[in-house]
Amino acid sequence: MFECVINISEGSNVEVLGVLASNAGASLRDLHSDSFHNRSVFTFINEKGPLLQDVKDFITACYQHLSLTEHHGVHPRFGVVDVVPFVALNESEVDQAISMRDETAKWLSETFAVPVFLYGASRSLPEIRKTAFNELAPDYGPLTPHPLFGAVAMGERPILLAWNIWLSNCTLKRARFLATSVRDQQVRTLAFVVGDNVQVSCNLIAPDEVKPSEVFDRVLQQLEGLETIHHCELVGLCPSSVVSSEDPSRLEQLGLSYEATIEARCS
Repeated sequence: MFECVINISEGSNVEVLGVLASNAGASLRDLHSDSFHNRSVFTFINEKGPLLQDVKDFITACYQHLSLTEHHGVHPRFGVVDVVPFVALNESEVDQAISMRDETAKWLSETFAVPVFLYGASRSLPEIRKTAFNELAPDYGPLTPHPLFGAVAMGERPILLAWNIWLSNCTLKRARFLATSVRDQQVRTLAFVVGDNVQVSCNLIAPDEVKPSEVFDRVLQQLEGLETIHHCELVGLCPSSVVSSEDPSRLEQLGLSYEATIEARCS
């Protein structure tokens, strides 16, 4: 089984998101949307053949219904279909996930004339964000962004946890300080204003080694004055091993549940 976690630049138009979900096929296991980020995360899980077909059908629908020309949101993005990582749920099948990434990148660039940047073991997604179209040329497709669709970062990666900490009575400056204070090789962070709150947005690269509760506690210990953690939010799905490793009494506090695990959605 393989996972593909497609991040698109639309999180507000419920009608359009419904149309896109209807084109995602049986591989779709979860949809998370955020109107402040104006971003949605569609989680696909299936065997190789049906997964690739559903991913292609979904990307085609995205380009039929979305454009960057009127997109506004707080999250960094450079494409309508912004990030497309393939994940081997069985570590012995990483080579197949890489071939799925490369096949899809070639198909996408040739079909839609959209530049595609590859990431994986030798190049990270943050590197692409910083250097695309400057020091770094696309691996597939034209050398400049598509006028309507932008570009795509397509990768192969291990399972990670996308997880957000929402803060009340906290400034963006302080949120940026907190994000930096917990950032390391295993925890990637950004800070955003989200409505009346601010958010420390986290990617836990090795969630079985650095757990959500550890990051939560590190942030909590540094809060000042009236600053509080409003709530935590899982984006997409997580392995059941992450949930099992946490104190059951803290799952609600951490925004985790067994219902939102990969294993539960694939049973």
